[in-house]
Amino acid sequence: MKRIEILREYMGKNNISATWVTKPEDIYYYSGFTGSTGSALITEDALYFFADFRYTKQVSQQCVGYTIKEVSAKKNTMDHLKELVVGTLAYEDQYMSVSEYNALKSAILEERLVPLKNTITVLRAIKDEEEIVNLRQAAAIADKGFLHVLDIVKPGMTEKELALELEFFMRKQGASGLSFTTIVASGIRSSMPHGVASDKVIEKNDMLTLDFGCMYNGYCSDMTRTFVVGTADERQKELYNIVLETQLKVLEAIKPGARCKEIDALSRKIIGGYGYGEFYGHGLGHGVGLEIHELPVLNGTSEFVLEENMVVTDEPGIYLPDFGGVRIEDTVLVTKDGYDLISRSTKEFIEIK
Repeated sequence: MKRIEILREYMGKNNISATWVTKPEDIYYYSGFTGSTGSALITEDALYFFADFRYTKQVSQQCVGYTIKEVSAKKNTMDHLKELVVGTLAYEDQYMSVSEYNALKSAILEERLVPLKNTITVLRAIKDEEEIVNLRQAAAIADKGFLHVLDIVKPGMTEKELALELEFFMRKQGASGLSFTTIVASGIRSSMPHGVASDKVIEKNDMLTLDFGCMYNGYCSDMTRTFVVGTADERQKELYNIVLETQLKVLEAIKPGARCKEIDALSRKIIGGYGYGEFYGHGLGHGVGLEIHELPVLNGTSEFVLEENMVVTDEPGIYLPDFGGVRIEDTVLVTKDGYDLISRSTKEFIEIK
């Protein structure tokens, strides 16, 4: 598998004999295992999977090329590591409790341990063909979900009712679940960037921000659209047009070699130029993949540079506390020459009358 080859290349350059993978998304990335308990050991020339009796059959079916090492009361994971790891061991220090680390350094001499920090997350930032196919399908389901919302939303529904209808629809289209808790924020609540669906009743002429996504084969979609349930006033239209202009100009700046903090700065320059800079308080975007928030990040302090086959979001917004807010978000693939939209729902200003 190419993913393991890339990891082993990293290991070779850094004098690492073995890598112990414990974060669920990373386990899936390198082995295909979808169970809830287990871990993987990748050495220079072998693959091992540690699991108890509940999962050994599943590992044999999902983890091609891996040798199963059964974990039990008689022989736990640390016992297996002590037996199999001869040299240095890289471990996922950012996904580990203190007690787990203490157990690890008791099994493997501390001087032989190498913290991975965010190495695997960085390697995962470049998506392969299979990942891009899954991300596109997750986005396609979300696009259908947005059309469904436009058909059913009406004054008198609660935000929670709308969120539930959307989730049920996406699951019927093949989604395995939500990629995060759906944000449905209407009226003044649309000024809350993370205003998850509440019991608030959607009222006539409310601005409504819908930020949602689903999971498909482990991969996430992420999209935000803002529209008016009724007839928009001039201020609602003004905010929408500013955010849309920003979002579209940012898209044109997405390409290999672009610095993430400079793209973020572009979005702030445009929104700030209209006098709304203080009402745009979050970063422009983030990577999307097996997790809803991955590397690279697009904000004012990011040192990441975009590369081909990275997948990121473009989601500027304006949030006025006593009025409401607008955010427009697409998931975007960085291509050889620029970008390609993964989420394809319309961004025309919509009034549902």
